[in-house]
Amino acid sequence: MTVLRLLAALLACQLLAGCGAMRIAYDNADTFMRWRATSYLDLHGEAMEELDERIAAFHAWHRAEALPQYAKLAHEAARRVEGRASPEDIVWGYDSLMAQARESLREAAERIAPLLDKLTPEQVRHVEERFAEDNRKFARENMKPNEKDRRRLRFKRTRERLEDWVGSLSDAQLDRVREYAERTPIFDELRDRDNKRLQAQLIAIVRAREAQKRLRDTALAWREGRDPAYAAASDAFRKEYFAMLLDIERSLAPEQRARLAGRLRGFAEDFTALAAAAKAQ
Repeated sequence: MTVLRLLAALLACQLLAGCGAMRIAYDNADTFMRWRATSYLDLHGEAMEELDERIAAFHAWHRAEALPQYAKLAHEAARRVEGRASPEDIVWGYDSLMAQARESLREAAERIAPLLDKLTPEQVRHVEERFAEDNRKFARENMKPNEKDRRRLRFKRTRERLEDWVGSLSDAQLDRVREYAERTPIFDELRDRDNKRLQAQLIAIVRAREAQKRLRDTALAWREGRDPAYAAASDAFRKEYFAMLLDIERSLAPEQRARLAGRLRGFAEDFTALAAAAKAQ
């Protein structure tokens, strides 16, 4: 979702976490998306009303079309983690989520494009300023001058994500996370340059008033044009991450596995309930 931050405002609803609170959060996702979108788009009057309409339409589409697919994925993921996962299961999970994200990205791009083609030069400059703020924040949070600090941060973030899903990690599991954090490539500068490349593409499309012609295809092809060094580092990173996940999964204690499967089934139930509510309206 960092790829095109302007579109991220319309994709935020699928990133909501916390099984117990998700239904309430999702029902208010349009408000959150409006807040995020307006931080990039300096809109007023009829343009703001149009944004509200487009966000509402995207939210309705996501509830009716995307949520049932996420429910199926969560049910299937729970079934797989209750047994012994294979490398193919890890790849399946990643590929399945990416496929659903692409569908949401396609829909978001098509819905926001007509509004982007109406932006004034002053509004485009506002978007550029917001991108610059994002870039400064990324650098501040990720591009530490000391590599050891970056690896500590990677370990901390990975530990927090895993423990959110399975509970406290054992010493052996923490050692595996630490090994992953030490072995994977550090490529934040490459990520930063790629983010700026994508931002420049978006700004060029908006300045040319060609969002309706080009935004969807450009958004879906966001990996094309990557620096080969970044592509290689990203692939190496993902390979190491998958290997770490597989090792952690195989070392799960019964209570950890039960927590993970329970969270996935809880998400599936929430997704199903939210989609059913849309049909009832």
